[in-house]
Amino acid sequence: DAELREFNAKKKASQKSEFDEDYDESKKGNVGKAGDEQAENEYVEALKREKEARLKRNQEEFGIDGETSRLRYEGFRQGIYCRVRIDGIPPEFVESFDPTMPLVIGGLTPQETERGLIRCRFKKHRWHKKILKCNDPLVFSIGWRRFQSIPVFSTEDQNGRYRYLKYTPEHMHCQATFYGPQIPPNTGILAIQRLTGNIPGFRISATGVVLELDASSKVVKKLKLVGTPTKIFKNTAFISGMFNSDLEVSRFEGASIRTVSGIRGQVKKSIRDGQPGTFRATFEDKILRSDIVFCRTWVPVEIKKYYNPVTSLLCQSGAEGWRAMKSKAQLHVETETPIEVNPDSIYKPIERKERTFNKLHVPKSVEAALPYSSKHKDEKKRKKKSYVSRRAVVMDADEKKKYTFVQAVNTIRNEKRTKRKEKNAERRLAKSKELAKKEEKLEASRKARKRQQHRADGKIEAARERKRLRGS
Repeated sequence: DAELREFNAKKKASQKSEFDEDYDESKKGNVGKAGDEQAENEYVEALKREKEARLKRNQEEFGIDGETSRLRYEGFRQGIYCRVRIDGIPPEFVESFDPTMPLVIGGLTPQETERGLIRCRFKKHRWHKKILKCNDPLVFSIGWRRFQSIPVFSTEDQNGRYRYLKYTPEHMHCQATFYGPQIPPNTGILAIQRLTGNIPGFRISATGVVLELDASSKVVKKLKLVGTPTKIFKNTAFISGMFNSDLEVSRFEGASIRTVSGIRGQVKKSIRDGQPGTFRATFEDKILRSDIVFCRTWVPVEIKKYYNPVTSLLCQSGAEGWRAMKSKAQLHVETETPIEVNPDSIYKPIERKERTFNKLHVPKSVEAALPYSSKHKDEKKRKKKSYVSRRAVVMDADEKKKYTFVQAVNTIRNEKRTKRKEKNAERRLAKSKELAKKEEKLEASRKARKRQQHRADGKIEAARERKRLRGS
């Protein structure tokens, strides 16, 4: 009997708990349907019962220790205050610590502490006014890190080559490769040129995403090797000035070369005689001594291994105390140094001498075999005048009358043409005067509009300056 009573009691308790759970779930679903106050109270009571049941299970599981034992197994949950001990903190961090500035504590995996080359998809921000120059330092914000590095920009051609770019495209993505800590792919990137100073306009220079990590760089740069012919034998020529030694020539054997006039050729073998680096080359056609021969090559671009972490928290003055690398343009402005001008880079007027070519000489045996349409038909210069030009023409009365009539018709036509030309000249002059008056009026309205725009821009700039002064 005792066992039967115990079995019935357990069965009754399980049925009651199932009923309570079903009842609580139904009450949860009814909240929000009609806003019934009784249903809301029942829902709160159901939540309290769930909490009590959860606390009871935790107490049964973790025993007397309770919360301490739970933290040992589960870890710290959200909303719990905890004390963190960090070893290896530099003393400057404690000296310049600002309690009003919140600190975010994060962690790095072991592979993220290594450094290497990072290739990312990069794009200049559309609100940033200027395009970015290659090899100018940028401050990158990636994940938990902020550091300064020197990026090299490139674009991927159709054949998979990463071609070097001097500047970022205006409205298009490009590839950027720089040296820094290992970062997982698909991580977002934010780039800023400077952290301190008065920066007009938008501060964020570019954005991007990490594509891959690599130990070496694949960026290449175009290089043209130029040479000049020294001797020419039909379709073969000796080229000098392109290479400096026979070893370089052997490295480029079989490479394709080209003249400025478009004749293609190929590098053959080096020549012992003459200037070091002289080689023999064959071409599709005979080249001239005045032709310039060039060879298009690609050379790898070295990525500068520069990594400067932003240590603004170790300085009492914050970001102002952190020492960053400056760009060349910034140094020119600060030191008032003029920009170096290479005389060879200045555009000069091109003066080319008019070349005279010899006449084409066709042998008589070849010309005799040619069809009549392809034969040479230029008459030779006569030393003496022909009979047709020397003979006298005597006209009869009828011919004289016709000749006189044709002359009169030609005179009338020439007179009409002269008058028409004069009228057209007068009409063009009047038209140009009218257009000049219209252009003068348009120029006056343009100047007034431009003056008004400059005045408005000046007011906006002055307001920004006043705001900046109030903020500083």
